[in-house]
Amino acid sequence: MHSFNYKIVVFLMGVLLLFNGGLMLISALISFVYQDGVTFEITLASFVVLSLGALLMLFGRHYEKQIHKREGYLIVSLGWILMALSGTTPYLLSGAIGDFSSSFFETMSGYTTTGATLIEDIEVLPEGILFWRSTTHWIGGMGIIVLAIAILPFLGIGGIQLFSAEAPGPAGDKLHPRITDTAKRLWLIYLAYTLIETFLLYVAGMSFFDAINHAMSTLSTGGFSTKNNSIAFWNDNPLIQYIIVFFMFLAGTNFVLSYFAFTRKFQKIFKDEEFRLYIRFILFFSILVSIAIFSSPFIVSSFSVEGIESTFRAIIFQVVSVITTTGFVTADFSQWTPFVTVVFFGLMFLGGSSGSTSGGVKVVRHLLMIKSGLLEFKRALHPNAIIQARYNKRTVSDSISYNILGFFILYMLSFIIGALGFSFMGFDFESAIGVAASTLGNVGPALGEFGPSSTYASLPVWGQWWASFLMLLGRLELFTILILFTPFFWKRN
Repeated sequence: MHSFNYKIVVFLMGVLLLFNGGLMLISALISFVYQDGVTFEITLASFVVLSLGALLMLFGRHYEKQIHKREGYLIVSLGWILMALSGTTPYLLSGAIGDFSSSFFETMSGYTTTGATLIEDIEVLPEGILFWRSTTHWIGGMGIIVLAIAILPFLGIGGIQLFSAEAPGPAGDKLHPRITDTAKRLWLIYLAYTLIETFLLYVAGMSFFDAINHAMSTLSTGGFSTKNNSIAFWNDNPLIQYIIVFFMFLAGTNFVLSYFAFTRKFQKIFKDEEFRLYIRFILFFSILVSIAIFSSPFIVSSFSVEGIESTFRAIIFQVVSVITTTGFVTADFSQWTPFVTVVFFGLMFLGGSSGSTSGGVKVVRHLLMIKSGLLEFKRALHPNAIIQARYNKRTVSDSISYNILGFFILYMLSFIIGALGFSFMGFDFESAIGVAASTLGNVGPALGEFGPSSTYASLPVWGQWWASFLMLLGRLELFTILILFTPFFWKRN
């Protein structure tokens, strides 16, 4: 086996820090424009991160221009951790979040697009800090490493190992045979959607600052808001909420399908099995929740905005928000009925499409597990027949089926261990399973003490670190992180 190429790991950590520090300068500019009093602190944070990045690049400059799988996994895992560590500096230097563990939790929640927050009064934060908070969502949504892939050709480095480690789910159609061109096209679509949503939200009645922040949070399926009440702040503006629903839906869709739409290959979109099931899931659960809600007159009358339309809007908004793991809130679904609460708890395990910015298990995995399960009945009747699952008219290999089964088993085991950790800290059953499912699935709002109308402020320090680990584990889809804990990963032979 090849020797471990540590210098390229160090060099790329420097690249990511330069990127992070550069983005902090944009937040410093926003701070300057709004005269919020923390321009110097954010600029200083940027200088510190840029300096550290330059030092790492200098130290690792004599690297071999080849990334193998082991380096790829390590770069992705360390990259996310280092970005989160460096991302705490604007919070700490500005005093927006006083202690390191809370700052790390908030930053990890941002980069992993979980949207869980410890901040109880968001609206008192300076504009520069709010913008930085949303920026962590935006760059984490499409993937820090995917962005790095777009610049790797200039460094003479191949990026396929990084791309596969960053997005280890079932492979989809590539937009272009070169992986770097794929990354660039994905980011162009991502940027275009963000700008379009910003414009539409501004026209619909948001301030420009609120519009750009919520567009970044929506397209990343993150959920950070500039308001304490999240999107419920605009409950009297249906247009704003319907715009956000539409873009949450787009963000939870495979971005390759968006590329097909832009190139007018509409048949490929509607023939995609995952896309069709994704739509069916949203419709089915919206109807199911609607039946439960409309059969409870007391629940209907408890909405802050009266009427059938506002009730339907709250239902469809929350269903799309949880399925896509965005986590925006217009109503507290945990207060509707026990049945609805259980439904939303189940939705936390669903996730959006593969190739989207959503977290969770992903629709395609559920689809292939369902198909494989049904095929077991056929195999029981015809034990000698060779029967394989098919996806988009292609045979699914046994290796992919085993990978999906292994992923699901590890995912549920991680959830159980995660819930046990929170229960050990003294949280009740509902809160423990809710926060474990929400952080691992990168959803945001949970149940019990951490419900949609609450924050994560009651998490103790160990709870913050445990939740941060689960958020990272879920965002990188288990294998990328867990493989680092195996002894054979570090063996040279």
